[in-house]
Amino acid sequence: MGKDYYDVLGIKRGASEDDVKKAYRKQALRYHPDKNKAAGAEEKFKEVAEAYDVLSDPQKKDIYDRYGEEGLKGGSPSGGGGGGGGGGGGPGAFHYTFQGDPHVIFEEFFGGHNPFGQFFGGRNGGMDDNMDTDDPFSRFGMGGGGMGGFPQSFSSGMGGIGSHSSVVKKQQDPPVVHDLQVTLEEILLGCTKRMKISRKRLNPDGRTNRREDKILEVQIKKGWKEGTKITFPKEGDETPTNIPADVVFVLKDKPHPVFVRDGADIIYSARILLKDALCGCTTSAPTLEGKPVTVSTTDIVQPGMRRRISGEGLPHPRRPDRRGDLIVEYEVKFPERLSRSDRETLARVLPQF
Repeated sequence: MGKDYYDVLGIKRGASEDDVKKAYRKQALRYHPDKNKAAGAEEKFKEVAEAYDVLSDPQKKDIYDRYGEEGLKGGSPSGGGGGGGGGGGGPGAFHYTFQGDPHVIFEEFFGGHNPFGQFFGGRNGGMDDNMDTDDPFSRFGMGGGGMGGFPQSFSSGMGGIGSHSSVVKKQQDPPVVHDLQVTLEEILLGCTKRMKISRKRLNPDGRTNRREDKILEVQIKKGWKEGTKITFPKEGDETPTNIPADVVFVLKDKPHPVFVRDGADIIYSARILLKDALCGCTTSAPTLEGKPVTVSTTDIVQPGMRRRISGEGLPHPRRPDRRGDLIVEYEVKFPERLSRSDRETLARVLPQF
């Protein structure tokens, strides 16, 4: 009998994707070593991460549900650990081994290594790295126009601040937002972007203004996700009656001619002939560094089948010394036409099923 990942997370079979996420959130916080010092908590924390890694991935979950842990990990399916065999074919070339770091999975899920400390305070460096808004620990971060994330109406009434003053205070203009496209190669290595902006600045008389240009240097760190925000405070237009707006750059992935990004993983579509799909093949897959890797298979390649090359993806944003994977996704090219003799030959040699 293999591991029962559903039991590890405390959910029933047939649980939805949201149920899996909620269960992982609960169990990961319960057994995190920073919170739980009991004997065995560290090992339980790892088991919870492995269960989430399997049940949150549709392909792994499907194989596990049909063949159990042994079938998932390339052994002989027992039919016990994952609920029985149903349907032909077997797990085939899928060989799963949990090689993830439970702490990395935790950080990526919660948007930080210490969610217990996120009830108060803001993000460092003016950078909002796409914290999960469904995460209850993110709701009290900086933002929302008040003190420490509290609404403006609440903070302005604290200690006689704001609401009791007869002086009309300047209001800050809304942020000026710009998209900033970056290539996968720039995300791989990190880079510095020099962005030129034009804004109004007050003259010494405090009444008139002038137009001036400024170069803002945007430091792109390894592995940053699309949607990451980099803020330059008060770099917008300045007038006698306003507080300059913040200038915000939002990272956008530039379409790549070869790869598609999936988090820290990159996907390469390998087109192979029907003959190779049936008889086995060797494919040369490119990498971001420009050094191709060889991927071979002797199994029958189903359309959409994937092979994973560890460590050839992008850096993890919170652990840049670790990288995601290169995923080779096979696309089988069928012939457009066959001669009569070819059809007859195929009809003789192909299995009748």
